[in-house]
Amino acid sequence: MASRMTKRAGFVALIGEPNAGKSTLTNYLVGAKVSIVTHKVQTTRARIRGVALEGDSQIVFVDTPGLFQPKRRLDRAMVAAAWGGAADADVIVLLIEAHRGITKGVEAILENLSDVVGKRPVALAINKIDKVKSDELLGLTQEMNARFDFTETFMISAEKGYGVADLRKWLAERMPESPWLYPEDQIADLPMRMIAAEMTREKLTLRLHQELPYQLTVETEHWEERQDGSARVDQIVYVARDGHKGIILGKKGETIKAVSQSARAELEEFLGRKIHLFLQVKVRPNWLEESARYSEMGLNFKDGNT
Repeated sequence: MASRMTKRAGFVALIGEPNAGKSTLTNYLVGAKVSIVTHKVQTTRARIRGVALEGDSQIVFVDTPGLFQPKRRLDRAMVAAAWGGAADADVIVLLIEAHRGITKGVEAILENLSDVVGKRPVALAINKIDKVKSDELLGLTQEMNARFDFTETFMISAEKGYGVADLRKWLAERMPESPWLYPEDQIADLPMRMIAAEMTREKLTLRLHQELPYQLTVETEHWEERQDGSARVDQIVYVARDGHKGIILGKKGETIKAVSQSARAELEEFLGRKIHLFLQVKVRPNWLEESARYSEMGLNFKDGNT
């Protein structure tokens, strides 16, 4: 007798301003850390996908870079990746912060949204609802829905998980009928080399300040599986200037050592096995103009053209 259960699978694009909580929401929806979360804006460079199961539906989340006004090639490539992720998705979720309301950035997204959406459902998710009073929240909801015809509106806290289960259930019901796109136990479609590089970059971003994090990138140069079940991972941190190298290394190498230990611990927890992590810092003055660096980040170099 054939099963009555109909499997569903599809893509959901999370879009919004930098630091709106997209990475935090992705991680909560998936139930594992697949997208780096820091206090700095624009940390998500590639369209990191997390895979969640809800009933008979497999939901693939495209966690796009934050949408902002691009100035440099890297910025333009990131924004192009974000809109590209929205254009490829079955459902779009616009995430805004309750306490920030309708900013210029949100207005710019709303202006572009109609061109990308077509007939696909678009949900509004208002995040950090614990930071505003209920009457403010109601007013924001009404104003946003007056500006765009959202299919559904959700009040959530990505950090605390409030309302996230309802959002995931709603998304699952809107996935197209399809065989599952990934094995049941897979939570991300990025190569492990890239996930490992992102973890190290997160630790650097948290440790360093000012503009430096946006002038560096991390690549996993070598991954060697060992007979004892462990793995040796060699990574390179590329920076634009000699002075940046000194900052990352720190006094007597203390900074790079602390970053390496922290990244290794998280990688071991993620993979459930021993990892030997080795970091090198190299100066490449023009890495922001090298197409190979963009490919490593899952971005299109040509999208950065003016």
